[in-house]
Amino acid sequence: MEDDFEKGTAPKRFCYSDLAMAIDNFSDDKKLGQGGFGSVYKGFLKELNLHVAIKRVSKGSKQGRKEYASEVRVISRLRHKNLVQLIGWCHGGRELLLVYELMPNGSLDRHLYAANNVMLPWSVRHEIVFGLGSALLYLHQEWEQCVLHRDIKPSNVMLDASFNTKLGDFGLARLVEHGQGSLTTTHAGTMGYMDPECMITCRANTESDVYSFGVVLLEIACGRRPVVVVQQQEEDDDEDAVHLAQWVWSSYGRGKILDAADTRLGGEFDAQEMECVLIVGLWCAQLDLKLRPSMRQALNVLRFEAPLPPLPSRMLAASYMPPVSATESCTSSPTVTRHVNGIMCTSLGAATARPPLSRA
Repeated sequence: MEDDFEKGTAPKRFCYSDLAMAIDNFSDDKKLGQGGFGSVYKGFLKELNLHVAIKRVSKGSKQGRKEYASEVRVISRLRHKNLVQLIGWCHGGRELLLVYELMPNGSLDRHLYAANNVMLPWSVRHEIVFGLGSALLYLHQEWEQCVLHRDIKPSNVMLDASFNTKLGDFGLARLVEHGQGSLTTTHAGTMGYMDPECMITCRANTESDVYSFGVVLLEIACGRRPVVVVQQQEEDDDEDAVHLAQWVWSSYGRGKILDAADTRLGGEFDAQEMECVLIVGLWCAQLDLKLRPSMRQALNVLRFEAPLPPLPSRMLAASYMPPVSATESCTSSPTVTRHVNGIMCTSLGAATARPPLSRA
């Protein structure tokens, strides 16, 4: 493995003492951020003459330990210019540490929403769309197995010194064989980005990632978070929270989809590119997974290598079948209508259920 790492083909296992030294023994001055399952530090590896980001998994987090194992098992085997490179790992000194290439410009969400950051111009946003799409195409169709990321969101879209896109955080990723279809799973991901069908049926698939990709595209184009608060005449809290896809679809239905573009851009964008990103975002974020494109189809349209897809003037409702066995169950309720990600969905009971939704 050491020889492979030197050739840039595999990560390496580090000594705990070397990593602790690289971040001044976990000094707060070196801390870049903190999440539910650990903290991230900026360090410098003298032997490699390289600045790195070192993730320290929380000692008491069982989920964090699972995600550590998933990261090492999955991302250590992947090689693509739009994926954050795992340089190495360490499980010594009673610590679990992951070493990544450093992303000087941080995550996409910081640039979309942080008040103290310079607003990203459209040209940079458009390239981020392509980079993220290329990363997902590689994961879904171009690697030896199909990789389901399961947590596509702006905070996991990293930006290097030149604002090139690098998709990171593979702690929830799962491997499936090409053509296998769905993976029965427990809930995983982030509200607002999770496929409503996956949340109800507990079946993750490539279409689940495509849904999340669509939401991120809409965020990039609109500069809005996935749930938009709108004022209604009726005093109904549920109706006040509208998913971004529904909000954009209302503009699309009026024939004025560019009204959804980020107003902070001041109209400084290519109208054809903006329209394309918005429409592909809606295409990917449809409630029925059978209506969503593959990543290759989505990229072909984004690159203007295929025509824009015809979409209905209103977002179509969808009905989902819950898991059919006790071992799969994450909901055993009969037919019920509920709000998922701010979208009204219907879960069908066994008597009215249709066959499982999957695509070859």
